[in-house]
Amino acid sequence: MTEQLVRTSHEDDIYTVTLARPAKRNAISDRLLAAIDEAFAAVPDGARVIVLAAEGEHFCAGLDLTEHQHREPFGVMKHSQGWHRVFSRIQNGGIPVVAALHGAVIGGGLELAAATHVRVAEPNTIYQLPEGRHGIFVGGGASVRVARIIGAGRMGEMMLTGRILDADEGQRLGLSHYLVGPGEGLAKAQQLARRIAENAPMANWAMVTSIARIENMAADDGFFVESLTAAVTQTGPEVAERIGQFLQRKGQGAQR
Repeated sequence: MTEQLVRTSHEDDIYTVTLARPAKRNAISDRLLAAIDEAFAAVPDGARVIVLAAEGEHFCAGLDLTEHQHREPFGVMKHSQGWHRVFSRIQNGGIPVVAALHGAVIGGGLELAAATHVRVAEPNTIYQLPEGRHGIFVGGGASVRVARIIGAGRMGEMMLTGRILDADEGQRLGLSHYLVGPGEGLAKAQQLARRIAENAPMANWAMVTSIARIENMAADDGFFVESLTAAVTQTGPEVAERIGQFLQRKGQGAQR
């Protein structure tokens, strides 16, 4: 029987993807990466938000090094580009992804988390980029995504020294957006997902597909794309209804 490395469920507007390799601390093997890709490619119709969680004591301990010992350079490059493709699907798929982090968020696990849009961490969460200790370099997008979150200098220092950041340090640097109590990460992620699901789908799509791309642009190009995105999102019938309801409530408040 084939081991199920990722579990999925769909309830109301929320689609949950759960890493299910706890015996290996959810280290990302080629099979687990393929399972993550498959799960995110199969988002059910009607799902407005995705929650990314993990079984066991750790979110993800990174690359499964047992599969990395005998690759030749071109193979490593293709392997890295495979990670880029999967994590880009997560970041740019058009549906907000909320991650529930706990335990180890290390190496490739941090790269996976950085591809999500909202991150909730429990107090036992730790972050590390230990590639320097293994004589390798990041390959799942950290030099772009993680460096943009914490800064290139901080990321370089983490890789050079193997420094471990605790949950409080990660929160201060932006690796998490919310820091909750022990065992509360998934519940908070689900709560946030339900709140996000209340937004207009087109607005959510615009926020998760446009902002990171605009960051890559020169200022004038970014302003132009922002205006185009605003034009697309602000002219639909759902938006007109929402704004009308808001103005009506505001008017009723003023009359009181």
